[in-house]
Amino acid sequence: MIAITLPDGSVKKFDAGITPMEVAKSISEGFARNVISASFNEITIETTTPITKDGSLVLYTWKDEKGKQAFWHSSAHILAQALEELYPGVKLTIGPAIDNGFYYDVDLGENSISEKDLKAIEDKMLVIARGKHEFSLRESSKADALDFYSKQGNEYKVELIENLEDGTITFCDHDSFTDLCRGGHIPNTGIVKAIKLMSIAGAYWRADQNNTQLTRIYGISFPKQKELKEYLELLEEAKKRDHRKLGKELELFTFSQKVGQGLPLWLPKGAALRERLENFLKKAQKTAGYEMVISPHIGNKELYVTSGHYEKYGEDSFQAIKTPNEGEEFLLKPMNCPHHCEIYNSKPWSYKDLPKRFAEFGTVYRYEQSGELNGLMRVRGFTQDDAHIFCTSDQLDEEFKKVIDLVNYVFKSLGFEDFTAQVSLRDPEKPEKYIGSDENWKKAESAILNAAKDKGLNYVVETGEAAFYGPKLDFMVKDALGRSWQLGTIQVDYNLPERFELQYKGSDNEMHRPIMIHRAPFGSMERFIAILLEHTGGNFPLWLMPEQVSILSLSEKYEKYAEKVLNSLENNEIRALVDNRNETIGRKIREAEMNKIPYMLIIGEQEENDGTVSVRKHSEGDLGSMTIEAFSLLISNEIKENSIEFNV
Repeated sequence: MIAITLPDGSVKKFDAGITPMEVAKSISEGFARNVISASFNEITIETTTPITKDGSLVLYTWKDEKGKQAFWHSSAHILAQALEELYPGVKLTIGPAIDNGFYYDVDLGENSISEKDLKAIEDKMLVIARGKHEFSLRESSKADALDFYSKQGNEYKVELIENLEDGTITFCDHDSFTDLCRGGHIPNTGIVKAIKLMSIAGAYWRADQNNTQLTRIYGISFPKQKELKEYLELLEEAKKRDHRKLGKELELFTFSQKVGQGLPLWLPKGAALRERLENFLKKAQKTAGYEMVISPHIGNKELYVTSGHYEKYGEDSFQAIKTPNEGEEFLLKPMNCPHHCEIYNSKPWSYKDLPKRFAEFGTVYRYEQSGELNGLMRVRGFTQDDAHIFCTSDQLDEEFKKVIDLVNYVFKSLGFEDFTAQVSLRDPEKPEKYIGSDENWKKAESAILNAAKDKGLNYVVETGEAAFYGPKLDFMVKDALGRSWQLGTIQVDYNLPERFELQYKGSDNEMHRPIMIHRAPFGSMERFIAILLEHTGGNFPLWLMPEQVSILSLSEKYEKYAEKVLNSLENNEIRALVDNRNETIGRKIREAEMNKIPYMLIIGEQEENDGTVSVRKHSEGDLGSMTIEAFSLLISNEIKENSIEFNV
């Protein structure tokens, strides 16, 4: 008998050799019908894999992320089979699951595939799926695996196998198809009911442009046709909310090839939006005891050698700037933290002075590959809402929790209510990826886990996702379309204080090393604004809108009254503009609606005579006539209702 521990903590006894699916059936036949994947002792296995020892079993359904990953990975196998049958001689390479769906990279040889061919491939995949073929994983010797693909003339699979150890190689079979695979499949192809191939792209083998360019086919699949329909509708809505489209329409930002790829130019409305976001956070930071600092856009190369950034990211940075002095080199700043370490080092500190909280909206530069650039989401120059807290070990827990409170305040104020936290730990199997001692890493990881528990965060633990200098707490936020984004991060760092020899005098009159907390609630201003644009569809909270009110006059005769209304609103700190163009009122309203201006005030003869304005709200319509004072009060109350005070 073996003991199997389930996620709820219960332990059940079974005969050795029981499979995950049989365990699921012992719980409930209904539950078992929904189980599509499993993991045992945190290792993905098949639902048919015999379990022969004690351990922890997790059973996944379509609702679980790991269930979806198995579903989409299995769908990639179905795509590969369809391609082999439709395009004889095709050479398969790799076909993983991704965040939304799957892809397969193939060498088509003399064949070619275009967008118009995707429907025929989809149809073939559905025919295969309806066969309800079971996925079966089997072991293979290295020699047999090499022989199999050598006979096929598939040099890609041969290269993959040559880098594997004998005894670790497995194949997955279904129907008449077989593929090199590590595992993690659904029980059978019949569970896949709906398939959509999304696009075709080029991809170099092993992401090396010196290698053969392959054809990459992206797809997504679902267990119900209804879910595919909903997903495609969501994609259409996402296109409407694309921050690149909205940013252009709302005149927030632009790009210029002459300035350079990945270097955004902020237009007046966008600059005003950024400024309000910065001021919003600066106000909260002041309440929380932060002090603003400013550091230059460049730094001596030795600064980043000391911090370790040059070793880890030197190749991804802009090339060094050489000066007339021989051997002197500067780098565009890739991180703010080394500069803040030197600000701390500018004077001696006592334990009585700590914590010190230095904050900066610091612009940094990283040379992202041109193919990875994506509007404001991925740029080469961006501004981080960076801050670094230098504290004692006794202060670490409280300071970390205060940062969690600040991040919560930012998210709530801007309408991000649905989020989970991710505790990112180092990978103990790859110590070369990190700097610092085991002792300091254990302290830092414990501090983050304890704070996440004490604050009652809904969190998950991800091993191997830590920064090279320390573990971190990342916030994964869901937007209005249900998409998940990483926004905001907090990191505990024992290592940079060591590298920069930071000190403070303790109560024992001895010198001690402070602990450093890195934090950025927005992450970067560019990416945060991009996500906020897509989350709100450009309908920002009223306090954040570049233009809150558009005053629309029926004709030029009412220009003076329009100016009077404008002055009154501006005296009440309401941002407004006058549209006196010789256009119809219908066109002015349509354009104000397209520009997502929250309120429109229509004025003509009656309004001028009565000293009133006719109020119209974006996407809602007419609200009736009211005095300028009453309207100003309406705006003021709406802003107050949606404002949240930050309390330490």
